[in-house]
Amino acid sequence: MPERESGGPGPPERGPGYGAWPDGEPDLPLWELIQTSHVVARGFTALFASVGLTPTQFGVLATLAAGEDLTQAELARAVMVRPQSMNELFVSLLKRGLVDRDGPGGRGRRAGLRITDTGRELLARAQPKVEEFNAPEAIGLSAAEAAELSRMLRVVRDTLA
Repeated sequence: MPERESGGPGPPERGPGYGAWPDGEPDLPLWELIQTSHVVARGFTALFASVGLTPTQFGVLATLAAGEDLTQAELARAVMVRPQSMNELFVSLLKRGLVDRDGPGGRGRRAGLRITDTGRELLARAQPKVEEFNAPEAIGLSAAEAAELSRMLRVVRDTLA
């Protein structure tokens, strides 16, 4: 507990929404997850901006680097954006020469979406920064705790998706 100026223990730390529960804030793991996601998103946004990407653009390039032939709708699901948002995103990546596609594509048709050599180079510049940002010591966890957190987050995501 924090110490008061008088040397005694201070009040417990209070999170947002604390006053909504008269008996104290209960454990709310998904609320903690949302609060944490805001902090993490700011960090990732700055990290990716340093190499000229957004977090979603990185997700697209990383997904395409796996070499799968995906439609834009499948790619949207993989990076968790609405399919309607994918066209504008993909066009911006096409204009920058980071991705390419065979043929005109179209609704539900596979268009041979793939990452270009330029896209791979940019992805290779971003990946070490992503690994550093995710390093257990950078987030205050041991390697075992980081692995367990990843496992638990996948369970929550898969359960709620």
